[in-house]
Amino acid sequence: MGGTLTKTIWQYSEPLPEETMAFLRGIALDYNKVKNHTYKRYAGIKSLGRLTPAYDIMGEMRHSGIRTQLGLPSAYFDPAIIDAVADIKGMWGMLKKKIGILITANENLSSEDRMYLRTILRLDKVYAAVLCHETFELPRNAKGLDIDTERLNSLLCRLTRKYLARPNTDSADYFSIAPCGYTYRNGMICIASRIPGKRIALPLKDDHICTRQIRLCIRKDYAALALPTETRIRKHADYENTIYIHIGYRDMLTLSNGNVYGQSLGSMTSAETQRLMEKNSARASMHTAHRRSSADGDREKADLIKRCNLGTEKYRRNKEKQRAKTETFINTEINRMLAAEKPAKIVITRPVTVNKTKLPSRSANRNLTRSFNGYIRERLSYKCRLNAIELVEISSKGTGNICSLCGAEGRRMPDGFYCPDCGFAAAISLNGAKNIENNYIATKG
Repeated sequence: MGGTLTKTIWQYSEPLPEETMAFLRGIALDYNKVKNHTYKRYAGIKSLGRLTPAYDIMGEMRHSGIRTQLGLPSAYFDPAIIDAVADIKGMWGMLKKKIGILITANENLSSEDRMYLRTILRLDKVYAAVLCHETFELPRNAKGLDIDTERLNSLLCRLTRKYLARPNTDSADYFSIAPCGYTYRNGMICIASRIPGKRIALPLKDDHICTRQIRLCIRKDYAALALPTETRIRKHADYENTIYIHIGYRDMLTLSNGNVYGQSLGSMTSAETQRLMEKNSARASMHTAHRRSSADGDREKADLIKRCNLGTEKYRRNKEKQRAKTETFINTEINRMLAAEKPAKIVITRPVTVNKTKLPSRSANRNLTRSFNGYIRERLSYKCRLNAIELVEISSKGTGNICSLCGAEGRRMPDGFYCPDCGFAAAISLNGAKNIENNYIATKG
């Protein structure tokens, strides 16, 4: 299998003078203003049917006068609009997913009612016509259904009004640059300034060169550039196996053959969670002392506490350092698994995100909040595409409390899984992996 895959690499500038940093912050602020202006104009129901392609919106925004008002070069103005339109599409996508879940859970709807509503949600222009109470041609899949369209359209409008959230951003620490907005020269990237024909030079720490749209993230005294690059997809002739994986919080990857990869993940995340809990508790005490000192009029003590104990730079740096360490561990373990198991196909369960409730334990909630489950899935998906491995996701139903040996209802104990019917005992993750294998084979007949 040939082809390429896009991935992002990071490039960093040398420390920059304050004048250059002020310019970057100004561009980021105006970039943010353009995005919010686009949200305000096009995130409503009347624009739903015209978000693709974004060129019409871009043309209207150019003629709105905001670019001239801000003095923002087109190399930053156009990507801001494209970013905003992408965010609006994402907003509608999440809304449709939410409404789809509610449609499924609504017991007062018939199967034909659900078919009609799902058909409307798939067609943006028809969906927009329903929301704006305009006439529209009934979709082919909805013709001949025994339904009350007026009642269903009203339901769709009510759900949309209830859950529609117009996007907004206050972030002003990044912006994107179109290819026409930068050039490379003598180890520097020269980006467009507000003055036509003049560019701002940013000295770089490496010699990577990009020809596509890039994103510039503003740090304390330097810039971090996200560069999209193409990586060739690898085809391994000896990757022939099918493996079934349970993704867990303690043991990262448990295979149905009994092999486990990433056994230290749970201890790493638990230790960091405990460290953050103690650190946050100490910081809360310092915040209380700061408030008391301020209320008592002891400004000297309040300023000392704020200066020495309430800073965020070191706190964030240590937090990011630990996260980077954990992410490196996850990538290493996935690579080790692929090299050892040589899979042509990997089967996992789809993530369960519906009807989740908070766990009764505070420590369990903290561990779940800091879970790397989503990151593991993202990296596994990426590495499967990179190595031409088929990744299959199946329903998680029947993979938790069911005995993988006899199929009876079992018990998830603190020390593992136990089946009272046949006496089978195993780690919860191993039983889950074996159930994934059983369910996948059963569906394939």
